[in-house]
Amino acid sequence: MTDKWDQAVSWIEQELGGKVTNVRGQGRWRAAWFFDLEKDGEILPMYFRGHRPGLGKDTKRLVMEMQVMQVLEEHKIPVPHIYGLCPEPEGIVMECKPGRPDLSTLESEIDRTAVLDQYVDALVTMHQIDIEAFSHVELTRPTSSAALGLADIDYWEAIYRKQKFKPEPLIECVLRWLKSHVPENREKMVFLQVDSGQFIFHGNQLSALLDFELSMLGDPMADLAGLRTRHLSEPLGDLSRAYQRYEQATGESIDWVALDYHTARFALMTPMPIAALVAFPPERVNLPQYLGWYYLYSRIPLEIIARQENITLQEPQLPPLKETSPSEFAASFKALQAHLKALHEEAGKSDLAYELDITQRMSTYLRRVDALGADFDAANREELGGILGKSVDNWLSAWQELEDLVLVAEDDRLPELVNFFYRYTQRHLYLLGPALRELEGAQLQYGKSA
Repeated sequence: MTDKWDQAVSWIEQELGGKVTNVRGQGRWRAAWFFDLEKDGEILPMYFRGHRPGLGKDTKRLVMEMQVMQVLEEHKIPVPHIYGLCPEPEGIVMECKPGRPDLSTLESEIDRTAVLDQYVDALVTMHQIDIEAFSHVELTRPTSSAALGLADIDYWEAIYRKQKFKPEPLIECVLRWLKSHVPENREKMVFLQVDSGQFIFHGNQLSALLDFELSMLGDPMADLAGLRTRHLSEPLGDLSRAYQRYEQATGESIDWVALDYHTARFALMTPMPIAALVAFPPERVNLPQYLGWYYLYSRIPLEIIARQENITLQEPQLPPLKETSPSEFAASFKALQAHLKALHEEAGKSDLAYELDITQRMSTYLRRVDALGADFDAANREELGGILGKSVDNWLSAWQELEDLVLVAEDDRLPELVNFFYRYTQRHLYLLGPALRELEGAQLQYGKSA
């Protein structure tokens, strides 16, 4: 509990009536709480959803998400009922639907398939809602085929450039490719969840679609692309089946080039707004989680570019940790990791457990950096030096030179650049290793061969 949450409780009880009880922090990277509202002899499960980190205090986006969910409820899309917008701390107060995320937790393949089918059906229904139903909602509204492709890139690029503190040659390389490869002849515009594939289920029944803070109007291929990126952290099952079901329900064939494009575009929307946070982490941030998002979702666009440009990706050498020579500091890192693990186990389910878990993940990461970091840094410098044509002594200066290069490089240098960035992200992901948790070993599922 925090002083700010006390303010929220006062507002909720005054505006909705009743008494707030059984408050539980969600224990994640954003301000969010579960609670019960005892009112008129009933106990109503509720949820408070605050701002998304990395975007600052964006009241308009919270209002947009609230209004979107109200429209969807009116059109029989399964979403939590909205009770209101708390002014301080700002957050949406909504119904807490029964259920849980992550289809991989269902034991039965039949049940997993049934729930995914229900989600695809809901997505089809959502895409069929007349976009004029959202006329009062402040949503991004593309006005041309090119704008349908670029979607909300301008919004995220503006945030990225405003917060940018250091060179980001990988992001700049992907941005340049995206702006020069916008799908042509795309005209259909629908309401998009954008961060699609987010839902909860109860038993073998879809309970609710969640998370509409990124919603906009755009190409339906964008939501199908979102299923690919969601699958990286929450396995959805066979996406080829999901795509076939969508085609059968809509009577329209999937544009696989556009789907690939939106996969790359949407994946880049993760590292862009958090690049500054990763470069200069604020106090008590879950840095291993953000590093995982930053490197994994930077790698995905590179895989798509390679797929579209027929570039063969070359994997870096990733030696098993046990075969590396430990440094003289290895015992200290190992002791720290063991100590934090013991503290985390003792903390149980208390609020402190989440903080200790972050610290434990960080110790796991640092232990691997101690064992492998020097070799990986040398490999990155050697490859970067090959691109720049000189040895790399100052990494930051060389990183800036690389950014300057990618902005003007001819097309024939793309395979070299894509391969370097790919190996660079793979090395960083390997350093994070078990600290990645659900992202460790995540691979993109295309749903169809190129």
